[in-house]
Amino acid sequence: MASPSLLNPAVALRPSPSPFRLPKPHSTPISCGPRDNRGPLRRGRTLSTEAILAIQALKRARGDEPKVERIVSTTLSRLVKADLLAALAELQRQDQWRLALTVFAAARLEPWYKPDFSLYATMVSTLARCGVAEEVDILVSNLLQDKQMEGGISSEDVRGLVQLSKALVAAGRGKVLRDVYREIKRRDWDPDEYLFKLMIRGLRRLGEGEAADEVEKDYKVWFEDGAISEPLPV
Repeated sequence: MASPSLLNPAVALRPSPSPFRLPKPHSTPISCGPRDNRGPLRRGRTLSTEAILAIQALKRARGDEPKVERIVSTTLSRLVKADLLAALAELQRQDQWRLALTVFAAARLEPWYKPDFSLYATMVSTLARCGVAEEVDILVSNLLQDKQMEGGISSEDVRGLVQLSKALVAAGRGKVLRDVYREIKRRDWDPDEYLFKLMIRGLRRLGEGEAADEVEKDYKVWFEDGAISEPLPV
């Protein structure tokens, strides 16, 4: 009997099934190493290979202070600014607040470092989210000292001050917010109406009524005369 392929040319042209099949594409990324509920490290626009290796080294050394200090002085000190800040942001994303503070302290030692209120605001939010809001007091104290060494708060800091003030209110740190305002008042610069009102509401919400009255009084004077009344001595 003739083969079916000889009787039907269409059958002869049909390719035989291949013993090899391509795997189906994965819908989710594959990652190696320890996982946590914050997701795997992501390389790309955010994290370079160097930043990933630094983060992994810090997490492996967690709890071993001499080893952490060694990583700071070797691995972190070799990172460029973008990689160091990306490593900081990733540790904040993972709620690794102790390691984030370590990286933050390393950043303060870099030649390019300048006190950035927005950067501090993100760190404040991380500490508050992790339930260690008391660490905020030390952090902001360092910020104000750094700003004093740089020449003090200026009008260029308004956007960052707004972000920091919101973070402090959310963290419940009324006394720290009051200290920030006192530092603002030491400088001769044009205040921002939105920042004034934000601080007044925030201070009242956190039970700092006397400080809120002071800010409100200064706001009225500034609104009428264009200057803060009785600047504090530098």
